[in-house]
Amino acid sequence: MTQDHRSPTPRNADERATLTAMLQFQRDTLAMKCAGLTADQLRTRAIAPSALSLLGLVRHAAEVERGWFRNVINGEHSRSRWTPPGSTDRADFDVDDADVDEAFAVWREECARARVIVAEAPSLDVTGSRGDETYSLRYVLAHMIEEYARHNGHADMLRERIDGTTGE
Repeated sequence: MTQDHRSPTPRNADERATLTAMLQFQRDTLAMKCAGLTADQLRTRAIAPSALSLLGLVRHAAEVERGWFRNVINGEHSRSRWTPPGSTDRADFDVDDADVDEAFAVWREECARARVIVAEAPSLDVTGSRGDETYSLRYVLAHMIEEYARHNGHADMLRERIDGTTGE
């Protein structure tokens, strides 16, 4: 794994600064887990029958960013990049023929859009909805930290399986 370039999270900041910094730290952790690997290594699956791979996690993270920030909080109707309309399959994890550069570009783009949406929100009390449920921006930020933290645990195990590299 490459050198750790993650920014430290603030120890005494307001709620928005703390949540956004912690989310960015988790995003940076996923990028760090993927750094320096070949396309084939990024596509390496965990264990059969699981479809879990580092590249799948990157594509999934892009979809989760898009879904929560653009669609729920910003009220957009942006469709999945990889899952066809009406499908219930998780095509973001189907990476056998996936374009690595595209996956990382889409993920970075969705993260950037999410940062803008959060920065432009007047408060963490801003809400959006999915179906019949209403969610605050505060909830979405906390959920995204949890989402990345869980998947970064998977990423750590995947990276260790690929080349023996471990670490936070």
